[in-house]
Order: sequence, then structure tokens, then C-alpha cells
Amino acid sequence: MADKKHMVINDGLLDANVATLLQQGKIGVLPTDTLYGLVARAQDESAVAKLYSAKKRDSKPGTIIAASVQQLVDLGIKERYLKPISQYWPGPISVVIPVGFALPYLHLGKMTLAVRIPDDQSLNALLQKTGPLVTTSANMPGKEPATTIADAQTIFGNIVDFYVDGGNLSERQPSTIIRIVDDAVEVLRIGAVKIDESGKIH
Repeated sequence: MADKKHMVINDGLLDANVATLLQQGKIGVLPTDTLYGLVARAQDESAVAKLYSAKKRDSKPGTIIAASVQQLVDLGIKERYLKPISQYWPGPISVVIPVGFALPYLHLGKMTLAVRIPDDQSLNALLQKTGPLVTTSANMPGKEPATTIADAQTIFGNIVDFYVDGGNLSERQPSTIIRIVDDAVEVLRIGAVKIDESGKIH
């Protein structure tokens, strides 16, 4: 705990340090509702830039996780895009939606963002304090995601400001990613939830 550049928090997401560090513009690795995620406050443009730099990612945006639809609206995402997909939440389904020219520092020119509301009490309690977080899997592009904090530390070292140890997450799957096209569901990545073109969850 003494080394602020490489802080490991063992008390979980409810440790007050986690919210404080994120509110201060720090980036870190923590257990999300799915895998370990590299996270930053979505409203903090400089923290988001730091996250994308740490991930060596300049053209593939992360996913926005929030405690509620209202948090996403407050971030700048139009409610009309969120209402039709709120039926999928809370849960490990990320939905790609159009955001237009808004939030360019988040969508990196793609004009779309993947968003979800997790079904995880501790994570949602954190999100209520920090506001929406941008998250991306704790790995480098093309490599396997970290399943332990030790893995994540090997990948990121002191590039990130803190780590939250949530144990071994090797049994977890990433979120399912979908997009709605002409009222049909297009599955972009099969993950923790199986869903068909009609939007039915299996």
C-alpha cells in the first residue's frame, strides 16, 4: 500500500480507496462483472487517454459500464438509443449503440460505443460513487486476458496506478456483445450470455 504507483487493494471494490483513486483520475485493474478490466472514469478525458495509451489502443474503444441508464444519459448518450436495449440489463450483455459526434475521446472516431449495466452489487456500488467507467479487458491486443492480479501486474506493471485483487477469475467469460440492426439482434461476440437474433436469451 505504500507504493502509490503500484498499489494493490485486497479488500475488494468496496474499499474506499478504489473510488477515491478513480475520482482522482487514476486508472487501475479491477474485477468487473465478467473479467478483470482496465478501467478509468468515463467522464475524465485525460484518464481515458491514459487508459487507451496503457492498452496500446488507438482505434478500438472500450466498453462503458454504468450503474443505471440515467448515468449513461448524464454522460452524454441519448436516451432514445438506450431505452430499447435496457431490457438486457442488468447483466453481462454489452450493446453497441450509435453516439454520433458526441464523446469522441471515448469512441475514437467510431461513432459507436458498447455499453452495459452490470449485475454485480459491489461493482454497481462503486459505479454509483464514480459515475460510468470505461473498461477494457486486462491484456494487450491479441493476448489472453489476465485471470489473476499477478497476471495483470506482469502485463501492466507500474503503467497503471492500482490493482484490486478479486481472486482467480479464470472460470468467468467476457460479456456477450450485440448490436441491433433493423430490429434484429446481431451477435458480435458470444460470451457469458447466449442470445439469438430475436433477442431471446438462452
